[in-house]
Amino acid sequence: MSLTDRDLKVIWHPYTQMKTALPSIPIVRGEGALLFDEDGKKYIDAVSSWWVNIHGHSHPYIAQKVSEQLKKLEHVIFAGFTHEGAIELAERLLKILPSNQKKAFYSDNGSTAVEVALKMCLQYWHNFGESRTKIIAFQNAYHGDTFGAMAVSGRSAFTAAFDTLLFEVEFIDLPDSSNISSLKSQISNLKSQTACFIFEPLVQGAGGMLMYEAKYLDELMSHCHDEGVLMVADEVFTGFGRTGKGFACDHVSTQPDIMCFSKGLTGGTMALGLTTCSQQVYDAFLSDDRLKTLFHGHSFTANPVACSAALASLDLFLEPSTAENIKRITEMHRQFGERIRGHQKVKTMRQTGTIFAMEWETGTDTSYFNSLRDTLYLFFLNAGIILRPLGNIIYILPPYCITNDDLAYIYAKIEQALEEI
Repeated sequence: MSLTDRDLKVIWHPYTQMKTALPSIPIVRGEGALLFDEDGKKYIDAVSSWWVNIHGHSHPYIAQKVSEQLKKLEHVIFAGFTHEGAIELAERLLKILPSNQKKAFYSDNGSTAVEVALKMCLQYWHNFGESRTKIIAFQNAYHGDTFGAMAVSGRSAFTAAFDTLLFEVEFIDLPDSSNISSLKSQISNLKSQTACFIFEPLVQGAGGMLMYEAKYLDELMSHCHDEGVLMVADEVFTGFGRTGKGFACDHVSTQPDIMCFSKGLTGGTMALGLTTCSQQVYDAFLSDDRLKTLFHGHSFTANPVACSAALASLDLFLEPSTAENIKRITEMHRQFGERIRGHQKVKTMRQTGTIFAMEWETGTDTSYFNSLRDTLYLFFLNAGIILRPLGNIIYILPPYCITNDDLAYIYAKIEQALEEI
């Protein structure tokens, strides 16, 4: 029985209507920016396998470090115990994050990193005897699929079955020159009720790769700081070079109180979540009263093997060649954008660092459920390119090791699609 047939018998895939979906493609090997199926066909991973892979598949250096760790310590309970990998990873990451980030709390993935952040903020005020339960978030946000993360994400068809169970959130528009003053007024009016403001800095990924300017985010963050509103920067997607700098918050001068990480944290090798916070947030939980403890944890918190993968990924991320690759991809995206600018089928186009997105003109509103999505997906798949359109929005988000030739091929196939579809 083939892998595809075996899969159909036992697997329920994410974000997939199993009754109508095409059979899944069995991938048996990865190398660099390429993936290979069981028949030997190669695919360019133009979306970094859901945005996690930054150094390429099966990177030998990460594999070596993971193998070495497996022979020493595979896991240890992280309550009452610690290990070298978790300490070193926290030490090294905190050095390259905004200077106010002082403590690291480990979890399992991006959603749990957000859950930890929300609980930190809600309990922060509770520990001071204040009831602040309102969360401020952006329209069209996406912060994860667990209940807290889903609650602070934009309401849509994806949350419809659970909307009555989600806690109250004040959703505001992305900041720009026309609304920045009114947004600041909204925050001022809500500050006495607000636990925190959570945001995806500069780019809203699942919302359609929506982008906004750093200067307006900085102005909004500065206002939150002045008003005493805690800020959570969700860098699960934007962290580790995606926006052209180390972290999206490097584009602004105001520092968030809490930051969330996953995806590129381990170079896409395995699951790991991390929430960092300021000394001020941490100190709110220090007490002789045990009821002020942050009662949160996961069985695989700070897993030593995952930490070893993250440390190896960090080594690679800090190499000069990675920064050069990020600049190279950013420039190639820019040049491609200029080439297709003005095409009648390009409704909108945007870029931040290594993230390039374009909206296909369909004559209708942008929608995740636009039927063009399946047509585009299959076109690129048949061409050996993994692009997973967000409805009629396609985006390129490759591993940093992708070659110029492979990028040029992706661009050429997009141009072909613009003429033929």
